[in-house]
Amino acid sequence: MKRLQVTIITIILTASSFAQDMLVRISEIEVYPQYLKEYLAFANEVDRLSMEREPGVVCLFPMQSAEDSTQIRILEIYASQEAYQSHIQSAHFQKYKQGTLHMVKNLNLPDMIPLDPETMKQIFIKQR
Repeated sequence: MKRLQVTIITIILTASSFAQDMLVRISEIEVYPQYLKEYLAFANEVDRLSMEREPGVVCLFPMQSAEDSTQIRILEIYASQEAYQSHIQSAHFQKYKQGTLHMVKNLNLPDMIPLDPETMKQIFIKQR
């Protein structure tokens, strides 16, 4: 399965239109402290399933602030806007979204513009 994922990602990354079509976002999430453990379980599950099941999900890289554990950031990279729309309609994302609504104190979803999309491709190719 892992080899298949690497192959799919490589195909996506080497496609000539990838840099223009991709959607990059850093999700900024603040979780209520009393729900942190439960939230992290939901987040880990949706990230794992999304990477395993969705070829258009290039990267979901969740991080927790070392200074404030309730601050979560997720680097999200999708092959296209269509891949993102498919992702948010998936059963595993809907389970995460509906299950964590009451846990999230604040949510910000800024889209980002890669400064050097060509070099960005190398990050993923190096992981092969």
